[in-house]
Amino acid sequence: VQLQASGGGLVQAGGSLRLSCAASGGTFNSYHMGWFRQAPGKEREFVAAIRRSGGYTYYADSVKGRFTISRVYAKNTMYLQMNSLKPEDTAVYFCAAGAAYLSTMTNNYVYWGQGTLVTVSS
Repeated sequence: VQLQASGGGLVQAGGSLRLSCAASGGTFNSYHMGWFRQAPGKEREFVAAIRRSGGYTYYADSVKGRFTISRVYAKNTMYLQMNSLKPEDTAVYFCAAGAAYLSTMTNNYVYWGQGTLVTVSS
């Protein structure tokens, strides 16, 4: 499975961005999927996850109420809508797939995209 993340950019605090993760080479609805992020000098951290059926989502406390994860099966694409962005949301965002269960742990995901940079200015 190949994952291609896109949609990052520079935005002012309070603004919005939508990240996309296009999947190819596999059966899209077979995988639980997630978003992670890594800020400079920090470890990669969990942001949000969505069940392969799409019927359940889970968020890190730091983004709950501001970010929304979703997936469109017809497009083999997962999204992360990010609203009310803060400077502390600045990071490279990675999409991931293939966890055996809905997980917040990086080592439970098999497939990773290349990352897309989000920069939030104050």
